[in-house]
Amino acid sequence: MTITHLVTHSGGFHADELLSSAVLTRLFPQAELLRSRDRQWVTPAAHKIIFDVGGACDGEAQIFDHHQRPGPLREDGQPFSSFGLIWAHYGRAYLAAMDVPANDVEAIHSKFDTKFVLPIDLLDNGAMDPSVAGPLSILTLPALLGSLKPVFDDTSPTADDDAFFAALPIARSFVEAHIHNLAAKARAQGIVIEAIAKADTSAILELPMGMPYRSALDQAEADHMLFVIHPRGDDWILNGIKLSNDTFEQRADLPAAWAGLTDSALEDVSGVKGAKFCHNARFIAVASTREAILEMADIAVQDVQ
Repeated sequence: MTITHLVTHSGGFHADELLSSAVLTRLFPQAELLRSRDRQWVTPAAHKIIFDVGGACDGEAQIFDHHQRPGPLREDGQPFSSFGLIWAHYGRAYLAAMDVPANDVEAIHSKFDTKFVLPIDLLDNGAMDPSVAGPLSILTLPALLGSLKPVFDDTSPTADDDAFFAALPIARSFVEAHIHNLAAKARAQGIVIEAIAKADTSAILELPMGMPYRSALDQAEADHMLFVIHPRGDDWILNGIKLSNDTFEQRADLPAAWAGLTDSALEDVSGVKGAKFCHNARFIAVASTREAILEMADIAVQDVQ
């Protein structure tokens, strides 16, 4: 039977049902998204998907609530929110609808669940304290989406619904952007692995364009590589390689003498015709030609050794 209604609760909203709505409305664009606590609406039926309300979790009956006791748990014992339940049941179909290649669906489904969905689940269930984000807690996705709720003295009878539906496209943009980025990283993986093999023992990795490369370096155990070069528009870029995604520290910095220099000053100090810019923090340099950037990269490698 065709899904005609997507039903979540009325009143105030949280990130979990908002993000669930972003997934479900993509899969069932013809269905009406309804916010209600009326028994007739939160009772399962073949034409409805009910989430974050209803007091039951039953995939076959298409109801996905987590507020009942005991609530649904992941295999590792961590709690689901409605978002985790919806992602577990419909996430793969959602990725297919987002044109993620079939060979990448399972890996991306798992990565998105771990990095994006699980924190929402834990925060919504009180299993993680927002304070773990420290002073950035106000900038977490649940906090940002929560800030879109109506203010306390908005007396409009439709205030909650109006705010929910205004927040929905914003929530959708975060989900879709994250999926697009995961899919892009999957596409980049093969390109980078091939470039690593081509570079062999060189400390310089040349890519055909700017792209994610960190995970491919780890996969290939290419610890000998110190710098990455690639074209950008009419210029060429030389980047240092971070030790990890969680730090600004690099395997090697560009030469200290280049820091903050541009154009002729950088050409004079480096001895490279076409050198254009080096950041003061020594993590990126720019040149006008491939030959110039290769020469700068060679100098940078020699400076480290």
